[in-house]
Amino acid sequence: MTFVPPPSEPSLPPLTLTSLPLFPLGTVLFPGGVLSLRVFEVRYLDMVRKCQQAGAPFGVVALTSGQEVRQAGAAPEQFHDAGTLAHISEIDTSHPGLIVLRAEGSARFRIVRRHLLPHGLWIADIEQMPSDVPVSVPDDLRNTATALEQVLARLRDRSPEDASIVVTPTASQLDDCGWVANRWCELLPVPLDLKQQLMQIDSPLLRLELVGDVLERTGIAP
Repeated sequence: MTFVPPPSEPSLPPLTLTSLPLFPLGTVLFPGGVLSLRVFEVRYLDMVRKCQQAGAPFGVVALTSGQEVRQAGAAPEQFHDAGTLAHISEIDTSHPGLIVLRAEGSARFRIVRRHLLPHGLWIADIEQMPSDVPVSVPDDLRNTATALEQVLARLRDRSPEDASIVVTPTASQLDDCGWVANRWCELLPVPLDLKQQLMQIDSPLLRLELVGDVLERTGIAP
């Protein structure tokens, strides 16, 4: 994987990555989110080991057709053109033929070119999408942050053994439109395509406004 830094002009193009390994999944990873995986397919075992050794990310993309685990004779999986970089934060390789890992989402990206390797691994040339600009949660959406804090607290109480995964938010995170919107997007039982659309929205305020609409319709937030 090659990291190509942008030139130092006033108007910088997006940072590009070449030959990024991709992991198509039936989920959408958001920046700041946590992903737990049990990896056992040969094509991904080698990928994960190489990413861990190099300290490099892999890309998580949401499936549009096909399965996470390839079936014999099945057509190659199809997936969205936008995803999120995942950086391995914890890994367990103690079991033969199995890797258990935890990864954290960072930058969003768009696929410029993709290529399927002979052993079934997808790689892509990508460009990073803009990171969320910090935007304070406005008063009319403050209830979304309050409700999120309450939901996360209940999840921690229900599964204290998973406290390292269920986030304890800081005051600054609860006042950040992008962070609040992203955590809600992970929790809400909405279709995968809708989560993908929300992830791709560049405006964190607009993303939170749309999340607020969903919460009102479902009655989760007053």
